Amino acid sequence: MRIVAALGGNALLHRGERTDADAQRTNTVRVATALAALAHDHELVVTYGNAPQLDLLTAQSTADATLTAPYPVDLLGAQTQGMIGTLLVRVLRGALPGRSVVALVTHTRVNGDDPAFENPTEFVGPVYPERPARFLAAKHGWCMAEYRHGRRRVVAAPSPERTVEADTVRVLLETGTVVVCGGGGGVPVVCDRVTGALSAVEAVVDKDLAAARLAEEVKADFLLVLTDVPNIYAGYGTPDQRPVLDATPAELRDARYPRRTMGPKAEAAARFVENTGRLAAIGALDAAYEIVHGRSGTLVRPDLFVA
Repeated sequence: MRIVAALGGNALLHRGERTDADAQRTNTVRVATALAALAHDHELVVTYGNAPQLDLLTAQSTADATLTAPYPVDLLGAQTQGMIGTLLVRVLRGALPGRSVVALVTHTRVNGDDPAFENPTEFVGPVYPERPARFLAAKHGWCMAEYRHGRRRVVAAPSPERTVEADTVRVLLETGTVVVCGGGGGVPVVCDRVTGALSAVEAVVDKDLAAARLAEEVKADFLLVLTDVPNIYAGYGTPDQRPVLDATPAELRDARYPRRTMGPKAEAAARFVENTGRLAAIGALDAAYEIVHGRSGTLVRPDLFVA
């Protein structure tokens, strides 16, 4: 079976954990342990979040007085793909002796006319007090939005149209290679309709939606969305909270999960199942093997039509 496993941003850095290199090295061992059993039995693509790492690099670049301007988000995202990719490759090779494991910096094509560019919503970088936020917005032309007790930069989050390197990923899978790619949703690019040339854009693509698109493109049998809860919950955080063990795409959308937490994961699973007729699941990283074998997580299955 061909599986695309989408790691949540907390796989390498737990909530509230410092963005130290040692912490990330330690956490990659947990990732390798969870995924190695799947890789033994199946073809595997691993995608991953990068929000903590991107925020760190964004803060460092903005604060660096030796630069004439901070690095753009697309280049910082590419840096995180290289950093996280090498961490994952090292531990996965150790857990899978003799198996080829490769990390790719991948690009995600988006539509330059996507309405998301007119309404930036994705937070990047640190929180600033009001006055520094206004100064940075004026100096760099950034959009800022309220965030807790301050303001943060926001960029567009366009919908993924295509993974530029999807064909390469397919070829690698056919040779038995475990592929690590799609970090942070990939580097967002627009394509010239005449020349085919790619141009980067200051944006962030949702990692789960990008993983669903890639899973379609490589003809995956199963999309596995991994996070820090054992399954989706109806009424999460309320006295009526209950686990959702299986759902259809329509049922996921009807539940209206929060946009900044479970919503994109539910939408990614729904899109993959709708577009392919195959299965997806959402659950905890440490239970990855059990989720694929139907013993944990929330299974997302096609709608069953009764004549």
